[in-house]
Amino acid sequence: MIATDAPLFGRVVTAMVTPFDDDGSIDYKAAEKVANHLFKTGTGTIVVSGTTGESPTLTDEEKIDLLKCIVSVAKGRGRVILGAGSNDTEKSVRLAQQAHKEGADGLLIVAPYYNKPSQAGIEAHIGKIAAASRLPMIIYNIPSRTGVNILPATMIRIMEKYDTVHALKDSSGNVEQAAEIASHAREGFRIYSGDDILTLPFLSVGACGVVSVASHLIGEAIHGMMAKFFSGDVDGPRSIHYKYLPLFKGLFTSPNPTCVKYALSKLGLCKENLRLPLVPLTEEEKQVFKQILKDTGVLENLSYV
Repeated sequence: MIATDAPLFGRVVTAMVTPFDDDGSIDYKAAEKVANHLFKTGTGTIVVSGTTGESPTLTDEEKIDLLKCIVSVAKGRGRVILGAGSNDTEKSVRLAQQAHKEGADGLLIVAPYYNKPSQAGIEAHIGKIAAASRLPMIIYNIPSRTGVNILPATMIRIMEKYDTVHALKDSSGNVEQAAEIASHAREGFRIYSGDDILTLPFLSVGACGVVSVASHLIGEAIHGMMAKFFSGDVDGPRSIHYKYLPLFKGLFTSPNPTCVKYALSKLGLCKENLRLPLVPLTEEEKQVFKQILKDTGVLENLSYV
């Protein structure tokens, strides 16, 4: 049976936004502010240059510079993972090697997108990266974005073959698939929910935590929900899940990270700037999302304004 402790990366892993200045450059001062906020509010590990960090529009040099920035903030407080995956295996290998050199604690490796490789191709892609770096890897399965699903049999083969494959970030939306992987997991392997809205269902089939977007805003509540769950409380986690269900849904009513950046801008942590092809919320969309923030008490519970 899969273990549900989280000794390496903790229960709350936040896929951090990448703050941008008005000229489109990375705002490293704001990045430090966001990272400090996350470590103070329940995050154990930060992922830089993930989907929420707008990785498709970051250069490799920016990814490494951002990694170095957050590593300097994290010292003694938490861990940092670099989103080093791409649809180009050699590029991923180079990023993995640089990440190790610059002090990353791990790698997030997404299934290759757009190319739509076979299951054998996915396995070979991950194997090449594993051969190039000894950093622990979290494999990221998100078929809605990549166009390919890492099947349970493939994931099981990968975890058995490569000891640095530490965990799966499962954004398949398929609890049955996660349960099948959990039932065959080797010792030392972990599963993280890749969707805030499915954290509680995934915990019930063997996940140890979540790679979260909502933790930018309610990290302590998410951490508390999991603490209650693993203590054997039944009703407590459900009540927290129900309370923040509108937020979990609302954060994805526009392309991620549009909504969470708007919320962080209201907290004075960073600007809502995005890189094209993403665009900020319209005024109408802001009003709708602002009501969700008000109804769930997010802005009132944080003291940055």
